[in-house]
Amino acid sequence: MPSQQRSSSGSTAKAGDADGDGDAAAVSFLGDKSAKVFIAGHRGMVGSAVHRKLDALGFTNVVVRTRAELDLACQAAVEAFFAAELPRYVILAAAKVGGVHASSAAPAEYLTENLRITVNVVDAARRCGSVRKLLLLASSTIYPADAPQPTPESALLSGPPAPGSEWYAIPKIAGIKMCQAVRAEYGMDAIAAAPNNLYGPRHPFPPEQSHVIPALIRRFHRAKLAGAGEVAVWGSGAAAREFTHVDDVAEALVVLMERYSGEEHVNVGSGEEVTVRELAEAVRGVVGYEGVVAWDAARPEGVARRVVDSGRMRKLGWEPRVALRDGIQDLYRFYLRHECGGQAHHA
Repeated sequence: MPSQQRSSSGSTAKAGDADGDGDAAAVSFLGDKSAKVFIAGHRGMVGSAVHRKLDALGFTNVVVRTRAELDLACQAAVEAFFAAELPRYVILAAAKVGGVHASSAAPAEYLTENLRITVNVVDAARRCGSVRKLLLLASSTIYPADAPQPTPESALLSGPPAPGSEWYAIPKIAGIKMCQAVRAEYGMDAIAAAPNNLYGPRHPFPPEQSHVIPALIRRFHRAKLAGAGEVAVWGSGAAAREFTHVDDVAEALVVLMERYSGEEHVNVGSGEEVTVRELAEAVRGVVGYEGVVAWDAARPEGVARRVVDSGRMRKLGWEPRVALRDGIQDLYRFYLRHECGGQAHHA
């Protein structure tokens, strides 16, 4: 059975007015906590953080489906779901995700599945007639490798995405453009956010080929238990990155649902820039690994710098709260609890 309640509300409501109340459109997102909110991808890192945030805020009608209950890549299933549920708000955080190495190893799979999810959900939300607002989660991979740093939203489509990132980036670009298209043609309030590198709790813990912070946590932890003298890390460590905790991103998405209805997507980044070498040393310190890091400069490390300009997000009143080291400590505790049976000496 689905893990959240289903609605028996009628299907006669008009777009932007799921209950047929002509004054409902004036109600803000945070003032509409009994309205039905569909979180697509609620088991992922961002989706689960948004779910926790909405629960904490007192939303009472959050609708979710597991992949077994609703395959978002299946058009007919998605259309049937929207026709039956008639959600008022949609937060599209579902995607097939992985690091550059994972998407490069399965480019057709990443490109096709993410395009299908995006097109199916946005189109069904537009067609069902009940959705007042939709937020699509994009990614900073949408920007070209030579984009100005920090990267403004206006850099979108100023060049191709970085090699290796395009299989994930192109569906996200298509999603942003689809939101703009349904806004222009149908007047649907569809917006998009583009967060930078994300990290935070996710169960199951991401595999080794996934994003850098969980990969480093796993690698240093296993090396500590094995007594290994060194841990190999790809690249020179000179590449600069910005990491944003998923709980901060969830807060940003709520702010956007409440305060933003613009055509252009909005960047979401912590503003805390570190080199990969500094990041590895921070993770090593948190884990308590006393060996050395062996940098393999012959291996690829991606673009030299990737930081987004989040000025627009901050003008909306959002500020990140989780410092990087604090977030790494919390994530390592999560790893020990969920992957190691709560015991640090278990491999």
